[in-house]
Amino acid sequence: MYKLTPQYQQISIFDFNQPGGLQLSSDNRWVQLADSLEWNKYEERYAEQFPSKTGRPGIPFRIAFGAYIIQKATGASDRKLCELIAENSYYQYFLGLPSFQPECPFTYSAMVYFRKRFTPEFLMEVNEMILAAFDVTPEHREDKLEVPNGTALPDNMGTLILNATCSPSNIRYPQDFSLLNEAREHLEGMIDYFNDTYHPWAKPRTYREIARKDYLKLAKSKRRSAKAVRMQIRRELFNLARDMRYIEQYLAAGYELPEKYRQLYQTIQKLYEQQKYMYDHKTHRIEHRIVSLRQPHLRPIVRGKVKAPVEFGAKYDVSIDEKGHARMEKLSFDPYNEGGVLTDAVERYKTRTGHYPTKVLVDQIYRTRTNREFCKQRGIRMSGPRLGRPPKEKPKPTKEEYQDNVDIIEVERFFSLDKHCYGAGLIMTKLPETTLSSIAMSVLVGNLFRIPTGSLFLLYFVDSGVESESQHYMELAD
Repeated sequence: MYKLTPQYQQISIFDFNQPGGLQLSSDNRWVQLADSLEWNKYEERYAEQFPSKTGRPGIPFRIAFGAYIIQKATGASDRKLCELIAENSYYQYFLGLPSFQPECPFTYSAMVYFRKRFTPEFLMEVNEMILAAFDVTPEHREDKLEVPNGTALPDNMGTLILNATCSPSNIRYPQDFSLLNEAREHLEGMIDYFNDTYHPWAKPRTYREIARKDYLKLAKSKRRSAKAVRMQIRRELFNLARDMRYIEQYLAAGYELPEKYRQLYQTIQKLYEQQKYMYDHKTHRIEHRIVSLRQPHLRPIVRGKVKAPVEFGAKYDVSIDEKGHARMEKLSFDPYNEGGVLTDAVERYKTRTGHYPTKVLVDQIYRTRTNREFCKQRGIRMSGPRLGRPPKEKPKPTKEEYQDNVDIIEVERFFSLDKHCYGAGLIMTKLPETTLSSIAMSVLVGNLFRIPTGSLFLLYFVDSGVESESQHYMELAD
């Protein structure tokens, strides 16, 4: 259940009940951002997720959404976020609280539910509302498209930059023998549960001490030969098969695994099947490979970078237009070819603006024959060299090619800012829905702090409480 917040104007920054008679500064970025966002418009869309009219009302949208923005901007954990909100008056003003209070309006565990409710689809809708209400970013004001009055809109205008990246999750680097050892330890915990709960007098042999010594012998060795790794995988596969046979006997006898073990047991079964197949066929490749038992939705994403050839997280495409506004075009845990995203991104650009872009700035992987033909039919110029054998003598880059190489850096700059400042560089959430929500929120916050908030006009009428006249405050700010 959710109740819409009544339409009201937030209390003045001059009367926020701060300790010691302090007043909030109108130049603070959180005050300016709070006054520039259309909270009621976003809340109406958020309330559609609660069709039920019964039950306990949910926490107000502005508190939940504002706390999520603060967390991304500060990089704080859930516990640390609650401490920051309780200590900072500007954060509480941003959340829409009527006055300063010494405690956080929610517990740290509520942030998990906030992330679940703010789906990537909802966040991208809010992102579109925010971008539609604001002007171009300051560094793109010279590139703003202006059409004289009475002039027909051309078929092609503007620029679209498209690129993909990956936000790695916070997991240990996966190794086959290490994953199998972790699975063995979890299975032994399940066997202990069955034994302690139902059969304390007949515990099966698991040889866990011997298995632990064999694992540490390989894990602590500085040089691991392929033969030694394969031998250890063979031992661990045997241990998993034996332990799973014990658990199946318990289940066949009518005993049931508790809820916390069910999904983990299914993941271990799938891991065993994958590792057994790769061991029998002497290969290291398989589809939908599990790299984490606690996060089985993660997949290896080949990046080809010197620092990180392979990353483990969600992959996504981001487009940036001539205004400097960033939008997420695709988000997936499974690896995919970026070339198939270009046509959809261009069509969405036309839906928003009513025309196709003049040029599309992309990397080589996007420059397929299909995409080139698609752009050619619509009068769109694609950056990069033409198809065919390159000339023997490399010609000097033209002014147009040089400008394309300069402009395409914009999306790399956005990725760098998003990963270093807004939490996309290392995803700390563990659930698949919260991981996708965290990445989408990083893109939204990256836009939020790049676009100008515009002019601010504040007019306050405050009763002094001492004299009969009221005090009037007026403030104008850029």
